Amino acid sequence: MAVTIVVCLLAAVAAWKFCQNKSWDKVFAKSDKVDVKKVSFKNRYGVELAGNIYIPKNKESRPLAAIAVSGPFGAVKEQASGLYAQTMAEKGFITLAFDPSFTGESKGSPRHVASPDINSEDFSAAVDFLSIQPDVNPDKIAIIGICGFGGMGLNAAAMDTRIKATVTSTMYDMSRVNANGYFDAMDGEERYKLRQTLNAQRTKDAKNGTYAVAAGLPDSLTGDEPQFVKDYFGYYKTKRGYHKRSINSTSGWNMTSALSFINMPILSYSGEIKNAVLLIHGEQAHSRYFSEDAFKKLQGDNKELLIIPNANHVDLYDGMDKIPFDKIEEFFNKNLK
Repeated sequence: MAVTIVVCLLAAVAAWKFCQNKSWDKVFAKSDKVDVKKVSFKNRYGVELAGNIYIPKNKESRPLAAIAVSGPFGAVKEQASGLYAQTMAEKGFITLAFDPSFTGESKGSPRHVASPDINSEDFSAAVDFLSIQPDVNPDKIAIIGICGFGGMGLNAAAMDTRIKATVTSTMYDMSRVNANGYFDAMDGEERYKLRQTLNAQRTKDAKNGTYAVAAGLPDSLTGDEPQFVKDYFGYYKTKRGYHKRSINSTSGWNMTSALSFINMPILSYSGEIKNAVLLIHGEQAHSRYFSEDAFKKLQGDNKELLIIPNANHVDLYDGMDKIPFDKIEEFFNKNLK
């Protein structure tokens, strides 16, 4: 009888662990130091955004500082932004990782479309949501933007004075890369030809009643790709970071999304950000010039550029030995007083 009971208990524990693992849909391991739950909130355009809020276990009774996290561009909250959110929650912050409009579990149609305005607004909508949570101090709210949402985060911080501190990690300026190409290799004539191509696609989309999808990452590599494509593949297309809802893992963006970015520079007023900013980038990242040039525009003595030795672009997505979480914690503690 005793043996039967022990066997049953072991089976029950195994079944419980299986259910727990099955319900955890993130690409990173679950922390036992925080509680996480799904939430939703709307932006000013009425798009309902989906998020995961991470709350430290055994937290203090007083309202805590909070951080909204999003990115990379084409990723979902179950990837890098969730890892950042969970790690910062372990350090005592309430954090919110969210899917931008038209992507992941967030609403909005057509799907897989990006916008410099709407995606910057998404950060402010996250601030709206955090500001009215009873466990959050509304005067101590910060943001973290990763990759393309680093640029969106800076753009939001230039507009939204409620954002008391901003961290960008492995930042892209999506307006610049769409208008100028990688490494600013595209000139005005090439840009005009790109506009012609994309506007011709708009006509096709109107006739077809659908939206053509741009090419995403390949499903396999030939070995001839640029190193940064290989790096992206190593994250999004492998067990390391693959997620079924991630655009970069499975599909491609709406092809004509690039038009609005070409026409609307997102960092026009970043030099007017008065609150603290920390830009983090890998020494070996192909995208390093985005952070270095963005830093040159920032004013004041509360701005910092941190270059991580021997790190490439995607190392700062999930490299726990590369991402300077202790520095990020110190930065927020200093600037969210």
